[in-house]
Amino acid sequence: MTPSNPLSLDRDLETIRGLYPVTQNSTYLLNAAQSPLNLRSRAALDQYLDWASTETDARPEVREPLRRLLSGLLGGRPNDYAITTSTGTGISTVAAGMSWQAGDNVVLPAGEHWNSTFPWFNLSTQGVETRTVPPAADNRVSPEAMAAQVDDRTRVISVTAVRFDTGFRADLREFAKLAQAHDALLVVDGTQCAGANVMNVIDDGIDVLCCGGFKWLMGLAGTGFMYVNQRAQDRIAPVSPGMFAAKHSFTELDFHQDARRYETGTIAYTLMHGWAAGLALLAEIGIDNIATRNRALTDRIITGLKDTKQRILTPVAHPQERSAIVAFTAGDDGANKAIFDTLQKANVQLSLRHGSLRVSPNFFNTETEIDRFLNAL
Repeated sequence: MTPSNPLSLDRDLETIRGLYPVTQNSTYLLNAAQSPLNLRSRAALDQYLDWASTETDARPEVREPLRRLLSGLLGGRPNDYAITTSTGTGISTVAAGMSWQAGDNVVLPAGEHWNSTFPWFNLSTQGVETRTVPPAADNRVSPEAMAAQVDDRTRVISVTAVRFDTGFRADLREFAKLAQAHDALLVVDGTQCAGANVMNVIDDGIDVLCCGGFKWLMGLAGTGFMYVNQRAQDRIAPVSPGMFAAKHSFTELDFHQDARRYETGTIAYTLMHGWAAGLALLAEIGIDNIATRNRALTDRIITGLKDTKQRILTPVAHPQERSAIVAFTAGDDGANKAIFDTLQKANVQLSLRHGSLRVSPNFFNTETEIDRFLNAL
């Protein structure tokens, strides 16, 4: 339920920043790696631990509240969401649950995160080909380039909504059209997009959306979900059913007729209860407001970087391809490491990986913090 006087980024930024203790002692531009724990989620975690230590029967059910929150933020029906523990768990469920034939193929961009590639590579033992499409020189991945590798044996088109290395945001609606034209499923890793940018599983034509909750969705490691629409449910069998996947019976396995069939047994309910508080905070502020704020912060970063000797690796020419991630390089690993060390000494946190530096602000960051980062360069 949204509070009667919800938090506003324009009016209540200092109050919102107060929910993130990390802002008191550092400039935290590392949100693409891990969202810092907010005090509402911390309070929910502590509350659940109190119940676990003193009054175990008072612990609430957490799966249904999470489904409702996720549906409200990302679209679709609540029961089309299975609660999981990671992106990799969800995509592996798709890969293991489909009925493959030798000669089938999966098409995806090259160099995507391992959670989005390893499950498909693992299908080679069944004679399934994984076709990868290299990004262009400007680090963009176009639907046209992907289409050149798609044929009538393509069963899945797999993309990350936002790439972890460059922050490039895919045109999901065009990929959905491509998948539907070939009767393939569009499977999306949304971990670097959901919570930071507006996305909707219905409007974007997503068949399966897998996410970890510990980045932009304000959870901790060990939280996640798998959205599966009816079209995909008809093609993906459950692979690790536990007590929450079916109606309780001692004589038969009667799966739920929705995405709950992909759930298994007990999960870390303490983490999930805390995650729900984080998702509720996002719902209160509004993802559209968060996306607008993140765009303004990354605009400031991009403008500032253009005034330096750094080379921006993130495609920035098309606004619809932008995300809350900006990647850049000083030219070589040694220079990047020197910048990283300098920023660490200035208490500015960002990522150094894969030959580049990655900066990822979120809605609680300020323009002053962005300028502190730029000045430290």
